[in-house]
Amino acid sequence: MSLANFDLEAQPRQPDPAVRDANSRVPPMATEPSADEDTARILIVDDLSENLLALNALIRQDDRTIFQASRGEDALNLLLEHEFALAILDVQMPGMNGFELAKLMRSTEKTRQIPIIFVSAAGKESNYAFTGYESGAVDFLYKPLDVDAVRGKVSIFVELYRQRREARRQVQALEKSRQEQQLLMAQLLSTEGELRSALRMRDDFMSMAAHELRTPLNTLFLETQLRKIQLAKGQAHIFDTDYLQTMVVKDQRQIQSMVRLIDDMLDASRVRSNRLSIRPTQVELTALLARVVDNLSHQADDAATPITLQAHAPVTGLWDEFRIEQVVINLLTNALRYGRGKPVDISVHLLPGNVRIDVRDQGMGIPKAAQQRIFEQFERVTGNDGTGGLGLGLYITRQLVEAHGGLIGVQSVPGEGSVFQVTLPLSPPPTDPG
Repeated sequence: MSLANFDLEAQPRQPDPAVRDANSRVPPMATEPSADEDTARILIVDDLSENLLALNALIRQDDRTIFQASRGEDALNLLLEHEFALAILDVQMPGMNGFELAKLMRSTEKTRQIPIIFVSAAGKESNYAFTGYESGAVDFLYKPLDVDAVRGKVSIFVELYRQRREARRQVQALEKSRQEQQLLMAQLLSTEGELRSALRMRDDFMSMAAHELRTPLNTLFLETQLRKIQLAKGQAHIFDTDYLQTMVVKDQRQIQSMVRLIDDMLDASRVRSNRLSIRPTQVELTALLARVVDNLSHQADDAATPITLQAHAPVTGLWDEFRIEQVVINLLTNALRYGRGKPVDISVHLLPGNVRIDVRDQGMGIPKAAQQRIFEQFERVTGNDGTGGLGLGLYITRQLVEAHGGLIGVQSVPGEGSVFQVTLPLSPPPTDPG
């Protein structure tokens, strides 16, 4: 059956919503199933409208969208706008002919891979087929067309297009999967690194905690053993008032050291679980500082490091008295530990809406690279004398200061000492009702 005998009268004369005719300048409509990836677009180009209508009726199916153009220029615009499974081009057209359109298609990345079938009414003696294949055609058909052959060829190219598209989709899916696996692997490696670091930090912490607790415990144990031996030898008379008073002071100091270590561990746990809370009351800061300095006087004497509190008028604010005392004790204890026996000064500075506490030592100092790190948990600045600790004091101190809405920082020069500055608002920040 030839296309010349195809019954055009049986076809509808109304515009077909599945057809995009470049001559009519009809823009893409909702009938084009753009979300349906199984739909194949086919472009037919012919300067005769009856040929377009007949060819459209011949190859149209539910899974295809047919675009039409009667000029090469209009066809090129459609080719640049859409992705096509196949282009069927008439050779002889006014203006840009089919061969010229094909050469332009082959010169553009977007249209280079679109299969082209040429259609011509000229006889085979015109040798158009050779020119067509040179222009990049995959097939060349002569009019009148064989209906079954046209349908078969179009179906083959549509199926090849679907296979290419499916292959491309699979490649994209594989690439996406590869990227996701690569990202997952990077996350796993990062998590593994974090776990290793956490385990190492835990082991280091346990080792530090055992070492720090062992020191006061060993001292208590040795003192107890010595007393036991003296009692066994009947030397109870040496336990006079002065001896007992000295013994109690020593024991109390070792017990306080252990209690402080345990409190630090508990506070660090509360911080990690967001259970660290403050209970603000009206506190007179100058009196609080004087009390702390007095309580640390024995520790200061043992370290041969005098603590001087710069006199200041009373400063009253809303703070958690116990927690602010803990902050000051932590800073002064560090100053005594790293102060190299040189004086430590503590001073108060009233600012608009805030108060600043400065704790200054003349000790070993802190390298600039470590000045922020020391406020992290388990970070320590260890002196030449092996001084250290659990590395929790400054971490907890920062959490307590920030819980009051304040700030803590340090200014230090290695070998010249350090100044720790705590700035507190006179009133605490509003609490989150959630």
